Amino acid sequence: MTPEAALAALRAEADPVRAVQEAAYLKSPREVLGLRVPRITELATGWREGLAVEERVALADALWRMDIHETRVAAAKLLVQARIRPDEGVWTLIASWVPEFDGWAIADQASDAGARRLVADPSRLDEVEGWTVSPHMWSRRAALVMTLPWARLNNLRPEDAARRARILGWAAGYVPDRDWFIQKAVAWWLRDLSKHDPQATRDFLAAHGERMKPFARKEAARHLPA
Repeated sequence: MTPEAALAALRAEADPVRAVQEAAYLKSPREVLGLRVPRITELATGWREGLAVEERVALADALWRMDIHETRVAAAKLLVQARIRPDEGVWTLIASWVPEFDGWAIADQASDAGARRLVADPSRLDEVEGWTVSPHMWSRRAALVMTLPWARLNNLRPEDAARRARILGWAAGYVPDRDWFIQKAVAWWLRDLSKHDPQATRDFLAAHGERMKPFARKEAARHLPA
């Protein structure tokens, strides 16, 4: 599968009416073709079959550089797989995308792929921690979105408990940030955590909840047991 063939496949299924609606909804700065994410996923899954890891990384890189909404989503979908060996090139590519994030729709797809590489090698959290002090809001947000797997663990091993505490420290550092997307990311992390460790969520809200925006505080507590 060449980048040109992949783009042609996406354009062949473009929906001009939906493209206009989606571009308006996403406020996208790039071209939108109007394909639904499940269909992009199907196409990308087919393309990656038979490709070596290096070939998949090269295709994802080329699709990302095309800077079309669907090609960037497809680039992320090419790399969403739990078991990839070797995966250093995959992680390096995903991390290189982070400074280019400019909206949640693409950022969340790429962060899903990145989360799997963090689980595969948690030492990469050292690099992610650097994003928490970036002047680029979407990089700061990505640090929480990519680490959501640690909010969703049960029966924590000691090392994962330490990682969860570390990430909650990042979230606590975000509380004074009034940006809506940052507050939403903190709330998202806590909401997911509440399903697995409600006491940790209560403790966080007791310590920091009064300084969170009301909508974020409410969202974080939405699934807490009464």
